[in-house]
Amino acid sequence: MSKSETIQYTCPYCGKQFDIEVYQSVNTRQDPDLRERSMSGDIFRHACPHCHTDFMVQNPMLYEDPDHHFVIWVSPNELGTDLSQFAEPLIKKGYKLRRCSTVKEFVEKIQIFEDGADDIAVELAKYDSFIDFLDSRKGDPKDVTSIDYVYTKDDVMKIDIRMNDKGMSFLIPVSGLQDELEANKELFEIDEHHFPCINSDWMISLFTKAEGTA
Repeated sequence: MSKSETIQYTCPYCGKQFDIEVYQSVNTRQDPDLRERSMSGDIFRHACPHCHTDFMVQNPMLYEDPDHHFVIWVSPNELGTDLSQFAEPLIKKGYKLRRCSTVKEFVEKIQIFEDGADDIAVELAKYDSFIDFLDSRKGDPKDVTSIDYVYTKDDVMKIDIRMNDKGMSFLIPVSGLQDELEANKELFEIDEHHFPCINSDWMISLFTKAEGTA
């Protein structure tokens, strides 16, 4: 079941203290409303009752979706403890286990897994899209503000590259991504037991090592 606790917090703006409720774990089957709060980021958003300023508190949280078979650990830091005994039975049930270091990554990861997509394929699609963006010379790489997963439908994955007030979309065949992953299986191998953080930094580090420039 979902768990939360009330803690005393000091407003980063006015410096006054007050109580906030933070969630340590979320189970979407038991508390479907918390799925909506997670997707909007509201589960981490609070408001000071004194100065009425809104702010985010990214507390560590375990998010479990039993219907889509994945668990996400939301934390900017690595686990620091061995969770193999906790992870093993979930892996045997077909669960994907991940860590997300930011709320943005967390929200996107939920969407990816709910779509039934492979997050490693998503990061590969983002990487390939950025390379195509550079090759096409349709914008300055310095102006890129984000590279986002949009959806997977009918064997097509959509990736958006955003540049301030404009952007570009890339439609990539999922079958092509799967072929690339299969051809480089060892490069993309991960260990679910350690809740790997699969994001753009991880993907870039793989190609950097593969090219011998690490």
